[in-house]
Amino acid sequence: MSHTPGVRQAQKQKTRQALLDAGLRLLEDQSLSSLGLREVTRVVGVAPAAFYRHFRDMADLGVALVEEALGSLHAMIRTVLAEQDGAQERIDRTVEVVAAHVRAHPAHVRFVARERHGGVRAVREAIGEQLALFADEVAEVLPGQSELTGWSERDAHMLAALYVDHLVMTASAFLEATPEEAERIAGRARQQLRLINLGCRHWLDE
Repeated sequence: MSHTPGVRQAQKQKTRQALLDAGLRLLEDQSLSSLGLREVTRVVGVAPAAFYRHFRDMADLGVALVEEALGSLHAMIRTVLAEQDGAQERIDRTVEVVAAHVRAHPAHVRFVARERHGGVRAVREAIGEQLALFADEVAEVLPGQSELTGWSERDAHMLAALYVDHLVMTASAFLEATPEEAERIAGRARQQLRLINLGCRHWLDE
C-alpha cells in the first residue's frame, strides 16, 4: 500500500501527457480555438470529466504545450551562443540547431508558429512570455562577444529579441521544406545572420 500514491501519481502524469500528445496531434490540422475538449479526450480514451483533473480548459492545455514546445530550446541556443568563439561558428551552429529541432519536433514548431498570432489569448501571451524570456537569456550571453564591446544593456536586449524573431521565422520556414528547400532556407538564414553581425560591428560608429 505504501507504493499506491506513487503509482497514482505516475498514472496521473501518464494521462496528462497523453492529453498533451493528443492535443498536439489534433492541432497539426487545425487551430486551438477550433479544437474541442471532447475531441482530445476521445483520442486518449478518457471521459471528458477526466480532462479537468489535469487542465482548467483548452487554453490551459495550450499553455502547457507552449512550455513543452519552447522549454528545451532555451538552454540549447544559449549554450550555442556561449560555446562558439567566432561569429561564423555561432551562425553555422545556430542554424544547425534550429534545423535539427524542427526535424525532431515539427508538431511543436507548427503549433507555436500558428498560435503565436492565433485566437486564444492565454496561449498568445504564453508564447510571448516564453520568447521574451528566451531573449532575456540570450541578452545575458551576448555581452561576452567581442563585437559587442561597449554595447548598452538595452541595445544588447534589442539584438537578442531580433535573434529570437529570426530563429522563430527560420524554424517556421523549415517546417514544410523539402531537403533541397531546407538547404536554401539554411543558406538564407546564415546570410541574414551574417548581415546582422556586420551591422553589430558598426552599431557604435559615429
